[in-house]
Amino acid sequence: MDTVVSGIRSTGNLHLGNYFGAVKNFLRMQHENKCFFFIADYHALTTHPKPEDLHGNIRQVLAEYLACGIDPEVATVFVQSDVPEVSELYLLLNMNAYIGELERTASFKEKVRKQPDNINAGLLTYPVLMAADIIIHKANKVPVGKDQEQHLEMTRRFARRFNMMYGVNYFPEPDAYNFGQQLLKIPGLDGTGKMGKSEGNGIFLADTPHEIRKKVMRAVTDTGPTAPGQEPSEPVKNLFTIMKVVSDQSVVNYFTDKFASCEIRYGDMKKQLAEDIIKVTDPVRERINEILADKKYLAKVVASGAEKARESAAKTVREVREIIGYKPF
Repeated sequence: MDTVVSGIRSTGNLHLGNYFGAVKNFLRMQHENKCFFFIADYHALTTHPKPEDLHGNIRQVLAEYLACGIDPEVATVFVQSDVPEVSELYLLLNMNAYIGELERTASFKEKVRKQPDNINAGLLTYPVLMAADIIIHKANKVPVGKDQEQHLEMTRRFARRFNMMYGVNYFPEPDAYNFGQQLLKIPGLDGTGKMGKSEGNGIFLADTPHEIRKKVMRAVTDTGPTAPGQEPSEPVKNLFTIMKVVSDQSVVNYFTDKFASCEIRYGDMKKQLAEDIIKVTDPVRERINEILADKKYLAKVVASGAEKARESAAKTVREVREIIGYKPF
C-alpha cells in the first residue's frame, strides 16, 4: 500500500482544475492507499501575507474537500498549521537547499514577475515547504498537476540529498500519482494558462449556476474558423478541453464537427458548456453549504486529522533529529 500526500492552498475555493486534476481521483485513492490530505494554509501566506479571512478560507476549502467525497474516517484530513512538526522539518531541509536552485524554479520566476512588491523568503523556499509536507509522512506517491511537476522533482532531490548527506536510506523519493495517465491540466477561461484563483479565470465548485453561466459566456474565443480543417486557436482549444471532461461525448463530437465545417456558433457552445459544468458542480455546491453549516462536524474532522497527522509527523522529525545528530544529554 502506497502512502499518498496531497494539499491545496487555503486561498479560496476549489476550482474545476483542482477537481478534475486531483480531487476527483481522491475518492478511489483513499481506499487503495494510506492518504494524507491537508489544507496548505502556510503556503497561502507566500502570496497572501495578510489574508482577509484566513480561518474562513480554511473552513471553505476543508468543506469542499469533504463535499467532493473525501472520507475523514478513511483518510487523514488536516490543516497544515495544526502540525508544527512540518515547520521543524522545513527548517532542517532549508539548511540543505541552495539559493541558486530555488531561484531557478519556474514558479518563483513567475511570482517575481506577477508580484514584484512581495518577493518574500517564503516564496523562494516554497518548494522546500512542499517537500517537508510530503516527506514528513514518508510519502511515495503525490497527485500533482503539470504546474507542480518541477516542485515534485525538487522534493525528490531534497529527499535524495538528505539520504546521501547522512548516509542513510530514510526518505523515499516520491513519484507522481497520475493513475497511469498523463497529468491533467485544466485550462482557464481567459485563453491562456491553467485555471486558478489568482489568475481570475476559474470556475469554482461553490459557484452558483448564475455565476457559472456568466463566467463561461465571457470566456475568450476568436472570430471563428474560416476554412475547413483549420486548427483552433488556443482559447478555443481550451474550451474544448474543458468540454471533454464535463460533457457527453456526443456533445463534444457535435461541436467538433461544427468547428470543422466552419458552422460553429461559440455562443451556443458556451451555453452548452455552462449547463454541463453546472450539472457536475451543483450537487457538490449543495453539499458544501450543508457541511459549512455543521460547525461541530468540521471541528471534529480537524481535531481527529491533526491527531493522526501529528503522530506520523512527530515520528519522522524525531528520527530525522537522531540521524542529523541531535541527542538528549
